[in-house]
Amino acid sequence: MKIKDIKTYVVGNPPPHFGGKYFIFLKLTTDSGVVGYGEVYAATFGPHTIARMIEDVAERHVIGSDPFQIEALWRNIYARGYSARPDISLMGVLSGIEMACWDIIGKETDKPVHMLLGGRVHEKLRSYTYIYPEPDDKTDVYRDSDLAAKRAAEYVDQGFTAVKLDPVSDYSAFDPRQPSLQDLDRSESFVRKIRDAVGDKADILFGTHGQLTTSGAIRLARRLEPYNPLWFEEPTPPENAREMAKVARQTSIPIATGERLTTKYEFARVLEAGAASILQMALGRVGGILEAKKIAGMAETHYAQIAPHLYCGPIEGAANIQISACSPNFLILEGIRKWDGFHADILKKPIHWEEGYVIPSHEPGLGVELNEAVAEAHPYDGDELHLEVTEHPV
Repeated sequence: MKIKDIKTYVVGNPPPHFGGKYFIFLKLTTDSGVVGYGEVYAATFGPHTIARMIEDVAERHVIGSDPFQIEALWRNIYARGYSARPDISLMGVLSGIEMACWDIIGKETDKPVHMLLGGRVHEKLRSYTYIYPEPDDKTDVYRDSDLAAKRAAEYVDQGFTAVKLDPVSDYSAFDPRQPSLQDLDRSESFVRKIRDAVGDKADILFGTHGQLTTSGAIRLARRLEPYNPLWFEEPTPPENAREMAKVARQTSIPIATGERLTTKYEFARVLEAGAASILQMALGRVGGILEAKKIAGMAETHYAQIAPHLYCGPIEGAANIQISACSPNFLILEGIRKWDGFHADILKKPIHWEEGYVIPSHEPGLGVELNEAVAEAHPYDGDELHLEVTEHPV
């Protein structure tokens, strides 16, 4: 079996754009007609530039190769051009391609990917959602702590047992910074009111996007500790694990990190420094499914858990589900609400969410199929980055 063709899809995600304004999907086809889908989570260039990157990598390393030879394919792409180091854009491209190869392998062997990586150890996967706005909101749920608390209680009524928020303020190209008293007060107010609203029925997941200095993160953590959050996410920027470890040593709140990290090498530094006990690899960026399995294995030796990150489309979400199902140290899975809306429409069969849990598919491969007709009916013609940061100090 050889891969003979690749096709990319840059798909516009209709309003309210939960998960981003667009998704980047790819399809590999073998000479025997087996199709595999992948998704690339890359935010550093415009989406059509990323699509051309995917095509370049595929032409040089993928077309004509055996999709079963994951390790060789991974090393050839990782080291291309004498790089051989974590590169967030190249790793995104590699992740989507590797993911599609696993989809092909699963279909060829008639097994879901998790059965090929040790077998299912979790029959269902606890999931969480961000607190999102609704069309009839009179105020901004990201700025109105009373509305956020009301929305959190609504999610609990739907079956969720955890909700996430990031109320510190805008993130900037000039971070990290020392939080203002207003930042500290606002953050504590959100968490206090949400805790009052949900009681002990749900965990609170507090995110910061690496906005804070080490001392600032410690100050904020002490304000949040009375409300017992499940985690304090990326309290400092991702490039210096030793500084994040200082925060971890100064708070009882578990530290989570990983959405901006790629490969086992970067996650090894986090574990060696004691910077985090919850790893949030994004399968469309980290280096793919097998790389994520290696990271999950390293995490086990440090008694750390995994909580795969999702801020893109449901193909990456399906890969997250596969790695979660076969990892003993799985903690919780990020979703976009109940995996409904366009995240369901873009698939031939939606991901199964039930009363706060995702039920892993028994279908071969990733367990989902891209609805190509829907993808082609929603092209994205813009050139915005997937995420934009404020270009001046906050």
